Amino acid sequence: MPNIYPFPAIAGQERMKRALLLNAVNPRIGGVLIRGERGTAKSTAARALAALLPEVRAVRGCRFGCDPDRPTSWCTECRERSAGGETLPVEKRRTAFVDLPVSATEDRVVGTMDIERAIQKGERWFEPGILAAANRGLLYIDEVNLLDDHVVDILLDSAASGMNIVEREGISFAHPARFILVGTMNPEEGDLRPQLLDRFSLCVDVRGIADLRDRVAIMERNLAFESDPETFRSQWHGQELELSEEIESARDLVDTVKYSSRDLLTIAGLTTTLKVDGHRADLVILKAARAQAALEGRSALNDLDIALAAELALPHRLKHGPLQQGEASLLNLEGQIEQIQAALPPQEDSAVPAPQERTNRPVKKKIT
Repeated sequence: MPNIYPFPAIAGQERMKRALLLNAVNPRIGGVLIRGERGTAKSTAARALAALLPEVRAVRGCRFGCDPDRPTSWCTECRERSAGGETLPVEKRRTAFVDLPVSATEDRVVGTMDIERAIQKGERWFEPGILAAANRGLLYIDEVNLLDDHVVDILLDSAASGMNIVEREGISFAHPARFILVGTMNPEEGDLRPQLLDRFSLCVDVRGIADLRDRVAIMERNLAFESDPETFRSQWHGQELELSEEIESARDLVDTVKYSSRDLLTIAGLTTTLKVDGHRADLVILKAARAQAALEGRSALNDLDIALAAELALPHRLKHGPLQQGEASLLNLEGQIEQIQAALPPQEDSAVPAPQERTNRPVKKKIT
């Protein structure tokens, strides 16, 4: 394994680390955008997260790492193998970390169909792109604000649908594209269009740490890591292993976390009170709150889960109100939740069964 700085060794930046962990528990949350000045451990945290994620079960020999336990999301090749009577073998794979270059084109991202081979030999051949490499892994986009808007749209569509379908000249190929999407940017170099900004489910603004002890810890740990990476990693290995096991357990639990009608009304009341546009924020808060509960080993939501989720889901969506500076204060959110719940009728507390996981409808893309 390359010498990657351990995730638990990152000093401070708790909100950023929490946003990453929630997406690790449930990639369907839809990714996280980390905005901040240079030298605030944005890329370090993304790489460190990928390094501690647990191994995943995959179909052996599959170029896309299909999940053997989710046949509805299999790629075209695995479906054909299964339809031919083959029992698909299984293997364990490490979580992939894919770094998307700013110069990436649409073909490089979604993959290409070899039309010449199809015409000459009658064979369908798909050359995988970045989405295929990132399936069931972490896709990292540094300086996402400098990436072509059309490519960002494609990435966000795939992250939301969980599938990548490429069509060209009447030939199509599909493969799963479920990944943890992490984008980082320095606002001083330009911002994302509001339409794209809203598509990132969670957003964290990071800045240099003011606490002197934390700043000293950062210097000491970085010097120790540069001096002897292996020894430094071994010192943090126990905490990494513990966190990896917590993520794995939370992944098994997250789809069973229960929430009540009162929880849903609280979320809706919160986004309505703060004048948040659309309904995406409501869904994101619910998903993130369930992931927060699962990460703590609980099977039901509480008010703090909702507040912690809203703290990450609202900063880039607020336009009016006391949080208009983009700083979703946990204290303010908890106060808002108390006011909303005080106005709810007492009977609104019945449990809502956790829904069964559904396969999102894929988004088709044509290569011209």
